[in-house]
Amino acid sequence: MAFDRLIEKIVKMQNPTVAGLDPKLDYVPASIKEACFAKYGKNLDGAAAALFEFNKALIDSLCDIVPAIKPQAAYYEMYGWQGVKALCDTIAYAKSKGMFVITDGKRNDIGTTMEAYATAHLGTTDVAGEQIDAFGADALTVNGYLGTDGIKPLAGICSEKDKGIFVLVKTSNPSSGELQDMKLDTDETVYEHMGRMCESWGKELLGKYGYSAVGAVVGATYPEQLKEMRAKLPHTFFLVPGYGAQGGGAEDVKNAFDENGLGAIINSSRGIMCAWKKQNLTEADFAQAARNEAVRMRDEIISTIGKITV
Repeated sequence: MAFDRLIEKIVKMQNPTVAGLDPKLDYVPASIKEACFAKYGKNLDGAAAALFEFNKALIDSLCDIVPAIKPQAAYYEMYGWQGVKALCDTIAYAKSKGMFVITDGKRNDIGTTMEAYATAHLGTTDVAGEQIDAFGADALTVNGYLGTDGIKPLAGICSEKDKGIFVLVKTSNPSSGELQDMKLDTDETVYEHMGRMCESWGKELLGKYGYSAVGAVVGATYPEQLKEMRAKLPHTFFLVPGYGAQGGGAEDVKNAFDENGLGAIINSSRGIMCAWKKQNLTEADFAQAARNEAVRMRDEIISTIGKITV
């Protein structure tokens, strides 16, 4: 299963983190923007080229110490088809460097439409009998609130193509409790019920380390719920947003892990991409600053959870 591959990378690197590549032009150094604008113009072509150059430099700086990247699709879609191409190129470049790629798309639909999303992001597209990767990510974030009809098409792709999904369970945003904390007639919360559904959806997709191909998004900003979900979802691998710029730290995320230090990967996006601003460095040093922050984040988490083993 896909998360077996991710787990092996995490253990090898002793680093349970993922770098979120959610670039805005405001984050891109002026030198990169100026060069791309000079070549392509101040338009969507130039903007997308700048995003990709920024991402390549970050990937080059991180690929030997960070096991995965997580590009958020919206940050590319806002730059039109050119931005979507930058997303596709970023995924391909990261994979060429041996990194695991989680596309953060939060896709949500049913039937053939969800099959199309699954094919686009995780499967292969049939073009006159030729099977071609459209995007080629290893995993995709999805919204499970349409129920099993929205997950079944993905489960088939996960099994066939060795891919994974992360289902929204308890998200990191401040208003998540407006819905997710509500109590059902069974006296369980909505997020608890969604987590239990993840366990059920993944029971036929278990990997060799005990985690299924159906993961869950559980935020670092709610450490008590994170602890609760780790205990109740023993076969569900967690993607944990909320570290760094959103306020979460190593103490907040430690309960996401099992006794071997497995079971979760912690995301930092702005904290890594914009690290140069906090390190009193110049824009020219953005890639080195990102690496410095990735190392600091890794060391902080490992010092809290201990050595990761299988």
